[in-house]
Amino acid sequence: MRGIWLTANGVLLLAAGSMIIAQRQGSGGMVPAVPLPSSPSRTTGYPPMGGMPMGPMDASGNSDILNSRIAQQQARTRNNERQKRIESDTQKLVGLVDELKQQVQGDKQLSPADLSKRAEEIEKLARSVKDRMKG
Repeated sequence: MRGIWLTANGVLLLAAGSMIIAQRQGSGGMVPAVPLPSSPSRTTGYPPMGGMPMGPMDASGNSDILNSRIAQQQARTRNNERQKRIESDTQKLVGLVDELKQQVQGDKQLSPADLSKRAEEIEKLARSVKDRMKG
């Protein structure tokens, strides 16, 4: 029972830390751009669009500037989507930990199988949040 309590507290600390990081990144901090892959796309099998001109090339190189801006915008969009997913998963994680904590502290006797299942679900979600935070 003490091991589950320590696991729940550890997960709660991880969730709180990820929420703090998410808030700091969302409060005006610049999110670093993610470089485009140099290998063919995994979903389509076609090479990435990064180096291909979008229209006729002119002498001033405006096509390269346009391509770089598009790539930066796509990277920002991906980072924003990843950030929103981290925040929603963190909220879900905090809810699961609070629910488990209340059930452990309450008068209800939980079966070891149910307790183990909930703890595994929390660990799985915590790992996915941690991996997404790494980038």
